[in-house]
Amino acid sequence: MEVRQLKLFCSTLDEIKHQNGTEFWYARDLFPFLGYSSWENFVKTPISRAKEACRNAGANVEVHFHDVMKMAKIGLGVERPIEDMKLTRYACYLIAINGDPKKPEIAFAQAYFITKTREFEVLEQRMVELERIDAREKLRITEKDFQDMAWSRGVDGVGIGQIRAFGDVALFGKSTGDMKAQFGITKKEETLADSLPTVTLKAKDLATAMTNENARAKNLRGKPPILKEHWQNNKNVREALVKTGIYPEKLPPSENTLLGLQEVFSL
Repeated sequence: MEVRQLKLFCSTLDEIKHQNGTEFWYARDLFPFLGYSSWENFVKTPISRAKEACRNAGANVEVHFHDVMKMAKIGLGVERPIEDMKLTRYACYLIAINGDPKKPEIAFAQAYFITKTREFEVLEQRMVELERIDAREKLRITEKDFQDMAWSRGVDGVGIGQIRAFGDVALFGKSTGDMKAQFGITKKEETLADSLPTVTLKAKDLATAMTNENARAKNLRGKPPILKEHWQNNKNVREALVKTGIYPEKLPPSENTLLGLQEVFSL
């Protein structure tokens, strides 16, 4: 992205920023910048998904997505109340990762809201780093959907863990524990996905999304059929990667920048 465009995007987001002890943005100011033409669609999709991601991360949704009423002019000096939302930087970032990263505005917004400094070189580097964080957050959402789907179809917590473990064996040709040992993951709170490179995160996301879709479409119930489905989907994704010369188990780990994500936003 050219420096001139970076400066334009940066000044736009700076101009709509508000300060009241802490910085915040109004959702109605933000959604046109992100390329949404409808307020209703903005609330229904990216904001809804962002709230879910915020909740899954253990953060307070009401703090980061604060509903407010504002007066809006509708012509001839007449005003009427409309719904709006005060968004923290963290909320804005979560909304941005639910947009299309191919759009330059979305890619820039992700970097802008996670980066405290506005130096363009740092923002450009952040945009590269955030591709992986974006993939990790999307996998987190897909895995939450998988867990909900499995629970609703009669699989308990132990069974869900076993299905996921079989999926890892199909994708890597190694167990989850073996891959964690290979990556040097020793902290209990860290998952294998926290250290996977971008391409593998996207591969796991695709395989899990396929399981979610097919389990519902085929009305699969209980651990055995869902496990078989998840195994096959991961196996198919692995075969697609191997055909291009990518062996998931041979890729080096990526630095885990995810555990500190909330600290970046001073949560």
